[in-house]
Amino acid sequence: MRGIAEGAGKTLADIIALNVRTEINFGLFSDGCTALSWLHKDASILAQNWDVSTTTTTLTFGQRTKADKRGKSQWMTEQKQNLLLMTIHQPNKPTIKMVTEAGLIGKIGFNSAGVGVCLNAIKAKGMDKIRMPCHLGLRAVLESNSCKEAVATLQKYGIASSCHMLIADPQGSVGLEWSYKDLQILEMNEKQQVFHSNHYLVEHPGVVDTVWLEDSRFRIKRIQEICDGVGDAPMVKDVQGLFKDEKNYPYAICRAEEEGNHSGTLFNIVMDLEAKKASVILGRPTTPEGVYDLSF
Repeated sequence: MRGIAEGAGKTLADIIALNVRTEINFGLFSDGCTALSWLHKDASILAQNWDVSTTTTTLTFGQRTKADKRGKSQWMTEQKQNLLLMTIHQPNKPTIKMVTEAGLIGKIGFNSAGVGVCLNAIKAKGMDKIRMPCHLGLRAVLESNSCKEAVATLQKYGIASSCHMLIADPQGSVGLEWSYKDLQILEMNEKQQVFHSNHYLVEHPGVVDTVWLEDSRFRIKRIQEICDGVGDAPMVKDVQGLFKDEKNYPYAICRAEEEGNHSGTLFNIVMDLEAKKASVILGRPTTPEGVYDLSF
């Protein structure tokens, strides 16, 4: 964070604010997404669509940027320009490849040890200042040598606000549902899969889930339904096709900012952690604006 501040000509406090934005807003940032992991004999798949809302207020070095009423996609267009594909080399740590937003040191991606992570936003109020901020937790995962090591690190420090992290490696995956006061662990199902969207799938005592996107319940059922139709051993291209699904449009897995819906898909990522490769689609997967292949 000090390096980013120096390079961008900003204060360290600016960059810290970006990296703790979820905690500043008590989990109210509107990142909606659908994620899955799937371990089978040929691959360890980890994937998600990342969706953002035009009604979200974003922290940009102390300034507030809102959707431009003159153009319904103004905020999303601006945020898309802030997306970065990064490769990070560090001594004595795995090399990281991730999709992030300018200024954030941790986000969605995988590393040279075959460890990957996806993120689902959950709107449940509360923040514990002695725990690790969400985006720093994502960076900690990407610096780990295994899924087991990553989970142990996060359990040691805790995550300060509500979110779901889907962590995987070539041996399997696990979902971590965080609130400011507890952790609930989601193990792989009988098909060695984990699915998630934008609401808690299990109870968190004393924590109220707002279920801020009503279609979150639809999307979690829909992704499981369409996965049942692709066979037992899908590869990266097969899973990319799943994330093009537009049933319940525009409130779909592949979301669109239309007809009263204020969020849309900005990118899709599908990782094969066994092969240590990934494919990133910029924009809605049905209308890609760019496709980028990542590998180690």
